[in-house]
Amino acid sequence: MAWLSLLLFLPWFCVMGALYWWFPRQPRHLTRTLFDAGMLVLALLVSAGFMHWGYRVGAAEVADGLWKQIMAVLYAYGGFLAVMVLALLLRPRVLRR
Repeated sequence: MAWLSLLLFLPWFCVMGALYWWFPRQPRHLTRTLFDAGMLVLALLVSAGFMHWGYRVGAAEVADGLWKQIMAVLYAYGGFLAVMVLALLLRPRVLRR
């Protein structure tokens, strides 16, 4: 059941990942392609890890079954956004090289 939250947020993660990938359009070279792909994979992995962490926190903290899913979604979204913000901050440094 913990994977339900990732399944529900996967379309939104795809939209945000596509916007990150496509903008800015230039420069597009091998270094940027590898960096962007790596950061998107890292964001997905961190999101899945945080999702399981949030599910366990929700299961331990409250008795209602719905809160397990809510906590899993919040943690997964937070983890994804944290990696995307880090990627946006590091991208100019990678592109300068």
